[in-house]
Amino acid sequence: MSRITFIIGGARSGKSAFALKEASPFKGKKAFIATAEAIDEEMRQRIENHRKQRGEGWITYEEPLKIADLVEDIKGKYSVILIDCLTLWLSNLLIRHQNTEHRTQTIEAEVKKLLGILSEFKTSSICALGSGFCLFIVSNEVGMGIVPENDLTRKFRDIAGFLNQKIAEIADEVYVVVAGIPIGVK
Repeated sequence: MSRITFIIGGARSGKSAFALKEASPFKGKKAFIATAEAIDEEMRQRIENHRKQRGEGWITYEEPLKIADLVEDIKGKYSVILIDCLTLWLSNLLIRHQNTEHRTQTIEAEVKKLLGILSEFKTSSICALGSGFCLFIVSNEVGMGIVPENDLTRKFRDIAGFLNQKIAEIADEVYVVVAGIPIGVK
């Protein structure tokens, strides 16, 4: 069976660095799915810094919206795929569809598609340092703060909370990263 590792934590908690540290030793081709968009100069610089931290051992795919389709397309081509991060992906979906009539249905369909693909991984090849397939997924924990004051941010929190729970359920391993320290949860 393949291996899915879910890494969750607060903003700037060290979860991306931990994911890279865990995924880098694996042999074979590695794919990094970046969901962030370079919408301003500060974000462009962040993205560039992340690229440098990953090094040359990673093939980067920048996909802000259709990560389920991308994972489906590339899963047989890499021994490791790292998705960073689900909450940015959800933000992108919410912003793109915030003024559409079927916003919730569209986003829920993308979430359902991703969860379906991840469930299929449970029956694929063995993940080991020398062979198989491993998937690392990074997300922010958004449920530890106050109740958001408006509909859009409450919707984001609700969908992110649901998605994080479902990913954790599917995952073989779950880590919470706090102040740079990974804590094994599952």
